[in-house]
Amino acid sequence: MDDGFDDIPTTTLADLLGRGQVLDFGVRPLWGPVPRIAGPAYPVRCPPGDNLMLHAAIHRAPAGAVIVAESGDVDYALAGGNVCATAQRRGIAGFVLDGVIRDLAEVREARFPVFARGVIPIPGTKSAVTPLGEPARCGGVTVHAGDVVVADEEGVVVVPAADAPQVLADARAKLAKEEAQTLDEWAEAHRARVDAALAAGGFTG
Repeated sequence: MDDGFDDIPTTTLADLLGRGQVLDFGVRPLWGPVPRIAGPAYPVRCPPGDNLMLHAAIHRAPAGAVIVAESGDVDYALAGGNVCATAQRRGIAGFVLDGVIRDLAEVREARFPVFARGVIPIPGTKSAVTPLGEPARCGGVTVHAGDVVVADEEGVVVVPAADAPQVLADARAKLAKEEAQTLDEWAEAHRARVDAALAAGGFTG
């Protein structure tokens, strides 16, 4: 379940949550136009060169979850076409990976959402066991199980689980206010804010 975040842009969430909950720009959609995904995080940690726990997660994460993986490197692929296809079959909403994948053409053709650092043709090994569902560090953000992950063409935002209801309410209110405002009204208010900031900084031009 996405708890209602599937129609909330990441830009709106970023405005509300700030930089600390936004993954760095290197974790990006690998094909496009990519649909927005939103769902509870299912975090995993993969040591350098190994992808076992991501492969385990596709069989254990609940439908609707976003699998978020911490990776130790970008030298070996965490997943390929069959892994993504199996995850898609099981109803996984998508992958957010601090690493790389392979078989991009297959993933793109299947339209399975993957946000990652890139592609490489060589796969990792499958030997390192780490606990599933424990916090993972991805794109500079620590992600806990059950946090709401929202990802679209603008980036990836993590909403802490405890804050999700309030953030969702604030996001809907913000979007409603923006929708009700004309461009002329926005431009007038924007210029006033800019002029006030310039004046506060001593600008007189």
